[in-house]
Amino acid sequence: MESTDRRWATLATCLLIAAVPGIDLTALNQAVPHLSADLDPSATQVLWIADAYGFALAGLLITMGGVGDRIGHKKLLLTGTALFAAASAVTAYAPSAELLIAARALLGVAGATLMPSCLSLIHRAFTDAKERTAAVGAFMGVAGLSVGLGPVVGGALLDHFWWGSVFLINVPVMIAAFAAGALLLTESRDPVPGRLDLLSVPLSALGVLGPVYALKEAAVHGLDEWRIHVCAVAGALAMAAFLARQTRLAEPLVDTALFRRVAFSGSVVTNMFAMFALVAQSLIFSLFFQLALGWSPLKAGLAGLPGAAAAMVGGALLAPPLISALGRARVVAAGMLAGAGGYAYFLTVGLDTPYWMMLPAMMLSGTGVGMALTVTGDTVLASVPRDRTGAASAISETGMELGGALGMAVLGSVLNAVYRNSLDLPEGVPAPAESAARDSLGAALQAAAHLPGDLAAQVGAAAKDAFVDGMHAALLGSAAFTVLVSVFALITLRKVPRVLSDAEGPEIEKVISL
Repeated sequence: MESTDRRWATLATCLLIAAVPGIDLTALNQAVPHLSADLDPSATQVLWIADAYGFALAGLLITMGGVGDRIGHKKLLLTGTALFAAASAVTAYAPSAELLIAARALLGVAGATLMPSCLSLIHRAFTDAKERTAAVGAFMGVAGLSVGLGPVVGGALLDHFWWGSVFLINVPVMIAAFAAGALLLTESRDPVPGRLDLLSVPLSALGVLGPVYALKEAAVHGLDEWRIHVCAVAGALAMAAFLARQTRLAEPLVDTALFRRVAFSGSVVTNMFAMFALVAQSLIFSLFFQLALGWSPLKAGLAGLPGAAAAMVGGALLAPPLISALGRARVVAAGMLAGAGGYAYFLTVGLDTPYWMMLPAMMLSGTGVGMALTVTGDTVLASVPRDRTGAASAISETGMELGGALGMAVLGSVLNAVYRNSLDLPEGVPAPAESAARDSLGAALQAAAHLPGDLAAQVGAAAKDAFVDGMHAALLGSAAFTVLVSVFALITLRKVPRVLSDAEGPEIEKVISL
């Protein structure tokens, strides 16, 4: 067992690393108008600037989890932090859109090393079950909180510096994390590492990227475009080939036997569908604050922080004692039900709702989902051998990426469909403006800006009312779906022991295997 000082030093180092990717990702949204004015990217290039990081991250998570198990997660984490710092510097000073896209993709490659390695190192450092759950909760809470901090940090930097500052701030943080990791972290790896199957790498990447890309494009363009179907089919075939290959390899990148463990598979699926509701809800409220209410990105970011902070409290402070009292399945189910209650409470929110009346919904949903994701994340780590924690956490993270993309596609489509059906425009709106207004709230507000005063106000008001209708429909879908996820977790995790520790390894497998 590691010393107390080294355990908490490991956690502190991982928390520092966890804060950077989320801030970087959300701060980018504020930097896009500034870098667009400087680099003059095309519309397609702007999309790739935003998506290159996420696509590289999602495609390489499984590979990096397996690599960490083989070469050591400390070594991989140090490599990733150094690469993240270097790519951030290149991103900050990119002289062209092409180089910026390449640098963002490189950031995604580095980012794929961070989460699996940090979770594996935390699992190795904390052998006490309650401490490990609290550490996982703190780590996931900081990762979630950083997403809310991104607009705050980005807005503060852009008020005083050029657009590259939102990326350059990553460099000293990652240098500090590299130095701390080199001094404080203890290596975690498979004692008998096998070779990396090179064919499995592109198969896993295509198997994840195909569905993710198809879902993201479907959320924007609908399901009619042929390339969406091609990507979805190609991804499904690649994933099937990947999984079939893993069953034949002596040293697979992913041990498919892990999915026969209820604790593992149930937690991964619960995480995936929890993100289905959570990511869409986060985007919806970002649009509501900034477009419907007219708040600045900085104010909108600050407004979302209470929910993110509640998630950290729920995961790090409430989940460990509740596991002892109620068991893992009940805590996850209760957390998801609380999240559903928060989403349902948001149905009372309208354009005239005071901010303080939104806080109970934020706190309830944040606390509940934070509890659930912490317990399932901890269960994923604790239900597999130590030398497979990198691959296990990477699978869980990949599932969350897929769940988030699916939520954006499905719930985003619900919002847009209800928005279009509810939009009641006044008479006299020119055809081009009407067509734009029916596309989205943002397009409606832009079109209204070019209309006469009274007509512009009427179009803007109609579009905002229709958006609220669509938001309520999507949130109702989130609430209903989250209730179903809570039932799923209660059933699949009901036999998982309250205490999962390495000392119980063989007995755990007997209890929680299908």
